[in-house]
Amino acid sequence: MSDEKALSSLRQLAAEPAWRSAFIRQILALEAEIATPGVDIREEVTGPLVDALFDDDQVVRKTLSNGVTFEFLYRSKIARDFVMSQPETPDHAWEPQTSRILVDLARRAKQVVIGGAYFGDHAILIAREVAAGGGVVHAFEPNNEQRAMLQRNAELNGLTNIRPRSEGLWDDSSTNLKLVGYDSFASAEVTAEGADDGFRTITISDYLAAAGVNALDLIVLDIEGAEMAALKGAEPFLAQPKGEAPDILFEVHRHYVDWSVGLENTPLARFLTGHGYELFALRDFNSNYDLAGRPIELIPLGAIHLEGPPHGFNMVAVKDASVFDNDRYLICRDVSPKLLRHKDPALHHPIGGL
Repeated sequence: MSDEKALSSLRQLAAEPAWRSAFIRQILALEAEIATPGVDIREEVTGPLVDALFDDDQVVRKTLSNGVTFEFLYRSKIARDFVMSQPETPDHAWEPQTSRILVDLARRAKQVVIGGAYFGDHAILIAREVAAGGGVVHAFEPNNEQRAMLQRNAELNGLTNIRPRSEGLWDDSSTNLKLVGYDSFASAEVTAEGADDGFRTITISDYLAAAGVNALDLIVLDIEGAEMAALKGAEPFLAQPKGEAPDILFEVHRHYVDWSVGLENTPLARFLTGHGYELFALRDFNSNYDLAGRPIELIPLGAIHLEGPPHGFNMVAVKDASVFDNDRYLICRDVSPKLLRHKDPALHHPIGGL
């Protein structure tokens, strides 16, 4: 069979939504049947087959089990794994434990800043949680198309408490940046003023002062290496005492953070611990994966297994770690925060197995 004939068959499947859904269900069954230790079946085999059913500019709609509806462009692993969720109606869009801990932290938050809000996969859940108490989510997303999807998802879910912003979070409010790379993998680089696709930076402190906000409860950052700059721009809030300083969830990645002498010795970790924060790595799948009913597993800063190829994961910083002293959380040590189905279960699977 020629490659063109195979592509024609996939295009025919893609043209019929019911056929496409049935094909994806069969692909997921195959994925479970051929699971092989050491082989990432999703990335190497099944994912590309599902990718062939969608175009980059195609808008997909999907609803969560709690009724939250998302529309999103099919142009990232986030979109693909959401489409391939099991169950078909999942309780999250992306990163199950990250989604859960953010909703948990949002229960005691009113003012939230998100850097890298994307189409709202986490922002919508947070905004929904803080809305009853009059809370506001200040959502920064320089990618114009993804910011438009964020606005669309706020409308779909009847949320009026999201403030979409086009600026980039930084340690000053006078730099010009541009996004380099494709969609969810894009990182920010300094560029000349007036450059095509450029955008202005702003510090969290300057932005909130201009907005008349004098308290901050939660910061969420996924901005591909700009996390340190963004946190420096919020330093007056970070310096506040326990009970007033914001909780923080942020991504670290080996491409941007050199942890070769220990994560606790990196400038980012030292900056936060110097302000009285206690840091934990969050064990999670960088995917859509059903972990309903499982505790949220956290690893203390000095007990994180970091070996392996360059990778990233989310961390949580709090000044009052007693918020994790309940049965929703499990503190563990000497395991990897990177949950991976095809890797060593002792290091890369949740405690108790998959």
